[in-house]
Amino acid sequence: MKSLLQYLRGYKKECILGPLFKMLEACFDLTVPYVTALMIDQGIANHDTGRIGRYSVMLILLAMIGLSCSITAQFFAAKAAVGFATKLRHALFSHIETLSFDKVDQVGTSTLITRMTSDINQLQNGVNMAIRLFLRSPFIVFGAVICALMIDLKAALVFVAVIPLLAVVVFGIMGISMPLYKKVQQALDKVLESTRENLTGVRVIRAFHREEEEKQQYGKKNDTLASAQLFVGRIAALTNPVTYVMINLALVVLLQVSGIRVNVGALTQGEVVALVNYLSQILVELIKLANVIVVENKALACAARIESVLKKKSSLDIIEDKDTEQTANHVIPKVSFENVSLCYNESAEPSIENVNFEAMAGETIGIIGGTGSGKSSLIHMIPRFYDATKGTVRIDGKDVRTMPVEAVRQKIGIALQKAVLFKGTIKENLLWGNENATQQELDEAIEASQALEFIDKKENGLESVVEQGGRNLSGGQKQRLTVARALVRRPEILILDDSTSALDYATDAKLRSAIKHLSYHPTVFMVSQRTSSIRHADKILVLDDGQVVGIGTHDELLKNCEVYQEIHYSQYQKEEKRA
Repeated sequence: MKSLLQYLRGYKKECILGPLFKMLEACFDLTVPYVTALMIDQGIANHDTGRIGRYSVMLILLAMIGLSCSITAQFFAAKAAVGFATKLRHALFSHIETLSFDKVDQVGTSTLITRMTSDINQLQNGVNMAIRLFLRSPFIVFGAVICALMIDLKAALVFVAVIPLLAVVVFGIMGISMPLYKKVQQALDKVLESTRENLTGVRVIRAFHREEEEKQQYGKKNDTLASAQLFVGRIAALTNPVTYVMINLALVVLLQVSGIRVNVGALTQGEVVALVNYLSQILVELIKLANVIVVENKALACAARIESVLKKKSSLDIIEDKDTEQTANHVIPKVSFENVSLCYNESAEPSIENVNFEAMAGETIGIIGGTGSGKSSLIHMIPRFYDATKGTVRIDGKDVRTMPVEAVRQKIGIALQKAVLFKGTIKENLLWGNENATQQELDEAIEASQALEFIDKKENGLESVVEQGGRNLSGGQKQRLTVARALVRRPEILILDDSTSALDYATDAKLRSAIKHLSYHPTVFMVSQRTSSIRHADKILVLDDGQVVGIGTHDELLKNCEVYQEIHYSQYQKEEKRA
């Protein structure tokens, strides 16, 4: 929590003035029982209407000034809490943006969403309550005890006896409930994860008629969350009844002691009323304090979860390259892999193992293999989405780990396996590739990606609206736009991660031909499940279970690579075998 307090630095004035005005309000509240006692003893007892009127006006003024102080304190508390949450949310989002893919995978997307939303909201509420009530309630409790001692020492001993017992109850419940709130938030993560998965994969779920199974799984997670909330809620709910019972027992004892003191003339009736009011104030404030502590418990649990994310550092550190010397006659490859292996989250089984190959400038490299063979894992190491566990990935002869991430990715244009588009216009989506792109560069990218065909048919052309996720576009249209977005930045290295799978063979062929004839001749990595998409590549890598089992041209691999033969002949059985 200490590291999060830095986001309150810009609100020092609010953090000081908020509690200060609450203290002033508390002082006026503590004055009310004393004025009431004077009204009873000096006004009502002597039938002095003038004094009764003056004291009544005084009570009204105390109430109005107290209300003004309370509203002012609430304004400062709300301003500080909302500002704190805004800064923290910005900082957390910015930090998540810097994390490498493996760190995001490690924490989990659903958990990050919970911490960005629910956890920060809980923390905002906790800061608000802390500024408003965390100092006010103890101040009134101890102030009421002091005022009671000033009225009558013996009667006030009841206050001295009951407050430590109340403190034990309140802080005991706090100690038990705080770790339980952490479990509640963890259960909330799982519910959110299930919700996100179902919303994302709703079409697949319906296609395979798995609605009932998903409902049952969601129900179990939801029941777990409900059970955890009910359990901790029952414990927290004990605060009010236990404290009320203790205060009311103390009130009975106080009335007994005070009655005896009135009979012997040591106390007046007004002072007894003041003592009862002070005890009532203690009751109300302790209940408030108990509720504040419950809120603070939740806030502290959420703060720890947020802090754990902020403490995570990206694994994409910059290291010193100790092996960059190249001979004068040696042609430096654009991209090279040297004994590269990759394990996800320190898994025992590598996804990529001992990969070696070179891609020269302007070459087209095809990558093919079965599902789960490691194709995407391989190309994700080029832009440093993941760093190699072993070995070295080089661009222009330099280890990518010695280069800033921005410098590496500035050279690369990538169209990922899943086409991702954002809400806005087609032009706005394309400018993600290069926000300073000219109209000519946009036109060139659109034409090369074969997206011109459907963009021209739209009434508003480039200004046509794209819904979130590209819901108003077909799969092929979305893929062509993501390829165009990658081409807009005129990259030195172009990565197409199975990003033409939704295209028909004719459009796919036109796209490959257009890329081959680009004026800036990028080095192209083309991942595909179809041999037709990569058969004209300068070099084809065949992956099987994370290992390269064949490197060569299409004709060479048909002769000497069994895995490539199986893939190819499964797609073109009769014609190719007869030939």
